[in-house]
Amino acid sequence: MRYFLAGLILTVAAVFLIAGKRGEVSRKPSIEIFNDMVRQVKFRPQHPNGFFGNERTSQTFVSGTVARGSHWEDNVVNNGKIPGTTNFVDVIPVAVNESLMMRGRQRYSISCRPCHGALGDGNGITKKFGMAVVATLHDPRIVGLADGEIFNTITHGKNLMGGYGPNIVIQDRWAIVAYVRALQRSRLALPEDVPADTRDELN
Repeated sequence: MRYFLAGLILTVAAVFLIAGKRGEVSRKPSIEIFNDMVRQVKFRPQHPNGFFGNERTSQTFVSGTVARGSHWEDNVVNNGKIPGTTNFVDVIPVAVNESLMMRGRQRYSISCRPCHGALGDGNGITKKFGMAVVATLHDPRIVGLADGEIFNTITHGKNLMGGYGPNIVIQDRWAIVAYVRALQRSRLALPEDVPADTRDELN
């Protein structure tokens, strides 16, 4: 035990003698065990750099990069709000076509179906595991929401629902909104909403 204590004392003394004077004015270079990133490897702009395939230090922006202060969120497609206001846009601001609906169905099945169910009635697989409080998308309150507000809910979440903004790209969020509207229409549509030439097929 005494050898251990003697070794410990000698070790502490050695560390103090080597590093304990750091911080005092001295002409001698300091001893750095960890340089704490004081001196880092860096490259000057426009200088050659063999690390990258194109051997350039200055690289182009990553696809989707948004410059700070670019007012990116002022765009109705990006935030679902009427520009210059806090009001949500009533109607989806992107073209709704078959490909968008198919994409919306696919993305809904991946991100929304586990909780809201295939029919949007809140009877997803999570309900079997005790997650009973899931909104039905056919609730008149949700049906009456503006398209922009549904987009905002997908982006930022609401109540117990977490936001999916980091996981679902903007175009896919609008595709989900379009598919949700189709699910609602399938439940709440009237016979008069069906084209006259195909209305007989309902029977």
